[in-house]
Amino acid sequence: MPKSPSQGPSSTSMPTSNSRRRWPLAIALALLFTVAIVGILIHRSWNATPTAAPLSHNYAEALELAHNGKPGAARVLYQQLGRTDLSDIRRAGLLTELANYPSPQALKLLKAGLKQSSVLSRQAAIDAVGAMVPAAQRSMLIGPLLEDPDQAVRFSAANALLGLTPDDVGLYFGPLQLVTEQYESALAAQPPSGQSQVQLARLYMTTGAQQKAAAALELALSLEPHNLQAGLTQVELLDKQGQTDRSRQQLAQLLDKHPQSSLLQHALGLWLLGHGQHEYALLALAKAVELEPENTGYRYDLAVALHDLEQLEPAQRQLEDILQRQPANRRARILLIHYWKENGQLQKVQVLLAELEQQNPDDPALQQGL
Repeated sequence: MPKSPSQGPSSTSMPTSNSRRRWPLAIALALLFTVAIVGILIHRSWNATPTAAPLSHNYAEALELAHNGKPGAARVLYQQLGRTDLSDIRRAGLLTELANYPSPQALKLLKAGLKQSSVLSRQAAIDAVGAMVPAAQRSMLIGPLLEDPDQAVRFSAANALLGLTPDDVGLYFGPLQLVTEQYESALAAQPPSGQSQVQLARLYMTTGAQQKAAAALELALSLEPHNLQAGLTQVELLDKQGQTDRSRQQLAQLLDKHPQSSLLQHALGLWLLGHGQHEYALLALAKAVELEPENTGYRYDLAVALHDLEQLEPAQRQLEDILQRQPANRRARILLIHYWKENGQLQKVQVLLAELEQQNPDDPALQQGL
């Protein structure tokens, strides 16, 4: 007897119906998974540490730009000093160049340099502060290093502050005296040499111990009769003691023995300036420059002396020569700008200012409208 047809749904229709119900569920799960992954990626991107901007120059390029006063020198110098992977000697070299590129950013980098773990870097930062920061502000930066754990750093800090007035030293006057005494004791304990005795004599001179200074210089000259620094320090001490004739005679004797010494000719020029003999001083300062043309310090002093005698154009030429040799020499550039202003050469002033702005757009001289 034939079977009657089934009343329920056929076996072939069941899988098709189930598949239709599973597809929306699968799509929903896939979308939910995708949203979750995107959310995780966004969260990670928001909380990730920003990647440092790539350096535009390497150390050697930055040093060359800064040393030669090229456009963009300050920016590249600051960028390099912001690195954490510099060797001690490279950081010290960059800090030395920083003196020609003052700005608020440079001051921050100097403060960071004074806190470096490297003794070499801290000493270089001390020297840079001395070259860049006005005397009245210097002690606030260097003063804390009078308590540095390293003796060499304490002595460097003391040397940087010894030339300041008690008012400029301020709160650090007591610590400075203490470190100076330690420095004197350390030098006195060394096997005597010309160099150590000259350093000791200079310390005694700053503290007013003139007899001790004289004894140290006599010992230095007995050890090294041809030590010019010892002889010149003796000239300076005699002058401070009011023994002008003996001071002049001592300097003359040194010059008789070393007439071609640029150091002695320069010292003679400064001595004559200090005693009001400006015209004779010019001869000695010019001789020093002739003997050592590359010494921009000698040339700068000659420019100032010429200007004081109202020889403005020769003074300007000396400063221009410095900038040709050392375009980064900010001290000479600022002085030449003043001299050109006096002479009414405003076009030349604008050229010098434009070059300065290219080197360091944040230079205080530009911000103050020099």
